[in-house]
Amino acid sequence: MAQDNTDIAADKTGEVDLNPSLALEKIDSWLDGFVAILPNLVVSIIVFFVFLIIAIILKKVVLKTATSKGRSNLGEIMGGFLKAAVILFGLLIAATIVVPTLNPGDLVAGLGVSSVAIGFAFKDILQNWLAGLLILIRQPFEIGDQVEVSGYEGTIAHIETRATIINTYDGQRAVIPNSDIYTNAVLVKTGNEMRRSQYDIGIGYADDIDTACEIIRAELVKIEGVEADPAPEVFPWDLAASWVTLRARWWTNSKRGNVVQQRAAVIRAVKNALDEAAIDMPYDTKVHLFHDQTEETDGDRAGQREGWPAPKGSDAPKPRYQVMGQGGTSDPKVAEAKE
Repeated sequence: MAQDNTDIAADKTGEVDLNPSLALEKIDSWLDGFVAILPNLVVSIIVFFVFLIIAIILKKVVLKTATSKGRSNLGEIMGGFLKAAVILFGLLIAATIVVPTLNPGDLVAGLGVSSVAIGFAFKDILQNWLAGLLILIRQPFEIGDQVEVSGYEGTIAHIETRATIINTYDGQRAVIPNSDIYTNAVLVKTGNEMRRSQYDIGIGYADDIDTACEIIRAELVKIEGVEADPAPEVFPWDLAASWVTLRARWWTNSKRGNVVQQRAAVIRAVKNALDEAAIDMPYDTKVHLFHDQTEETDGDRAGQREGWPAPKGSDAPKPRYQVMGQGGTSDPKVAEAKE
């Protein structure tokens, strides 16, 4: 002890003193401390491995239970969460065994303070994880459902902790954050067993509406895959500029493959049936009228009909569809003679 005091007294301020005996004493004190806590360290490692095994078994049990009920994605997320929680708890228990003076309450309080900073740093990750958990619990859609969300349309392939994977119809993969799906509108196209489709068909103004509707309805009933209940429907829907619009409605299986195939079959069958019945499906017709604004009759609705001057001594010309309906001719004189 006297020697140690002599060595310490021999130290001079501002000089580097390499004293091997001090280093050996320090190492010796570390070794003594390690040997002292070695039993606690061994016990803590055993305890930690016990908790690790419990966590792994717990995750497998949760995953197996959820898979048996057809909710494997939920089982993966909940199992992973419970596994992490058990491992963290086991780590805290092991730390208190190694350092008996360590207070678990202080550790929890420290983690609570740190979690605020971690929450701000990983806000988006935590938000997506929570949104994914809520999606899996509430289950607004399932794996294999066909949905449209955030401008992407396809089949749900997987729901992860951060994002939902959608396989689009053109063979691409869309990774959409769970928070976007949870906060935005999602159109689940296979939410019900059947889905209604519709298509607008234009016929000429001179054609009979009821006849055209009956022809289209009869063709819809014949198409394989179109449901008989509810039955197909056809309605007069609009008087457009060049045609009368008929709206056809029918029900099919809600899978996109069925919807697309039946739509193609409907268009093909309706086109052929209307052609066979000599019902016109007119093109979009536009009439351009050029006026000589120097004429004294320009703008006079009594003297002009839609820009065409009325013949002297006669009425304004009639619409073509009226003339055609009076005998199948567009010549006003012939139509008047038949009257």
